[in-house]
Amino acid sequence: MKKTIIALLVVAMPLAGCANLTPGQQRAVTGTGIGAAGGAVIGAMAGNAALGAGIGAAAGLAGGLLTNAWKNSEQRAYQQGFQSGQQSRQ
Repeated sequence: MKKTIIALLVVAMPLAGCANLTPGQQRAVTGTGIGAAGGAVIGAMAGNAALGAGIGAAAGLAGGLLTNAWKNSEQRAYQQGFQSGQQSRQ
């Protein structure tokens, strides 16, 4: 019973800290988590799960940051097009 409660707390506490993140921070955290999990699986098959998790987390963070830059660029382009359309109607 104690182990179940501890396991639930270990899972719930980090999630509670993610409540007020910006979309960019959410993408970075998501990429890092997915990368770490995937890296740990691959690393476990290769014999070193910790090293795999570290490398996967770094790659996932980079992917999350690149995705964030792409989404921000997409949003800026949309806003510029919308403003241009509004100005041409006047």
